[in-house]
Amino acid sequence: MHGNANIIVVMSDKQQPKNAFVREQIKDKPKNYKRMWVRLGESAACGGVFALAVCLVLLFMIPVLRQEEGSVPDTGAQDSQQASVEETEQGSEEKEETQTPEERQPMTLDDYQQIQTELYAIGNTANKSIVTITGVVSDTDWFNNSYEREGQGCGTIIGESGGKLWILTEKKTIKDAAKIKVTFVNDAVAEAKLVGYDGNTGLAALTVDLEDLEDSTRNAITVMKTAGLNTIHKGSIVIALGSPLGTNYSILTGTITATNNEISTPDNNYSVYTTDIVASENGSGVLINMDGELVGVVMQSYSAASANTLTAVEISELMPVIDLLFADKEVPYFGVHISTVTQHIAQKYDIPKGVYIKKVEMDSPAMDAGLQSGDVIRSVAGQEVVSAEQFREVLLQLTPKETYSVTVMREGTKGYKKITCKLKAGVLQ
Repeated sequence: MHGNANIIVVMSDKQQPKNAFVREQIKDKPKNYKRMWVRLGESAACGGVFALAVCLVLLFMIPVLRQEEGSVPDTGAQDSQQASVEETEQGSEEKEETQTPEERQPMTLDDYQQIQTELYAIGNTANKSIVTITGVVSDTDWFNNSYEREGQGCGTIIGESGGKLWILTEKKTIKDAAKIKVTFVNDAVAEAKLVGYDGNTGLAALTVDLEDLEDSTRNAITVMKTAGLNTIHKGSIVIALGSPLGTNYSILTGTITATNNEISTPDNNYSVYTTDIVASENGSGVLINMDGELVGVVMQSYSAASANTLTAVEISELMPVIDLLFADKEVPYFGVHISTVTQHIAQKYDIPKGVYIKKVEMDSPAMDAGLQSGDVIRSVAGQEVVSAEQFREVLLQLTPKETYSVTVMREGTKGYKKITCKLKAGVLQ
């Protein structure tokens, strides 16, 4: 049997014997044309629906695609640029690999001269704040004839207030002077008045009335600015002005060789700058930085005996004393050399924390009050002091000739015990 085909068996009476075999003939199924047209119609309908869907999709997407067409980057150009950048970077890398480092050219004499010229220009501008101080001393000779002798030094204009110029100089320049003259950078001369001096540092404060100066002199001079804290370190370039070698208006350049040195004076410890600038033992003046600002006051008395280089005290540590002088106040004096007992020192040597007295000056207020070397100061005038810096701050608040209580820890046979002394503050002449 084959599918649904109808099998018809035809037997001929003449040809078929009794045992004749049977032959099969397959007849094709008649075609159903109606069903064919139905399927063809269904296919055409499906195709029409698909075509309509495609048209609708394209109708919606074409405006969107056209809108984005302007913002779509040119990938070809971008790829070209990227390839160009990559080639450039690759070429630069290859060039860097093959290029030898450029050697730093050594400085020539002209370069050194240019640097010195620029430093000299800074010093020359700052010299407008430098003055020459002349102390006129009246004296008599062997024949009782009166005469005048003069001592000269340098001064620095550091302020202006109340119609007066503030000029800082050294006491030794005007010692016993009956008259003090100030010569400015334009050679104009004016008379100065001594406001006060500090016997400890040797600084003296002078004032000059601005009304005594002509306009040309006022325009020729400037007030020297003071540098801030911690602006100088080892290796800093500095300029020395004044008379470090004995001649005023000198301009010497050099570098700071050390900043950690400290000088111990009665009641104070000062930070000292050492330099490689050659100076005489009687030299005076100031140090300025490359901005023309005052950083130190030359004090050769604080330099080592064998040193022939310039030494200066940091200006920020001197300013409290300078402010007192120009305020027409005396600087209080105890007469003790001190150091700070830190926590480490206190534990190591079993000493109370405070301010250790290393030495007491002869005939000083401290000696008169009974203070001794080895005492540890704990309070002054009711204010606790735990460091040498704090002691100095409290001391400068006191008034000379007034009596104050000073509490110390003193070592005895049974350890340290508290002792309170009465001390009359003095003034070091």
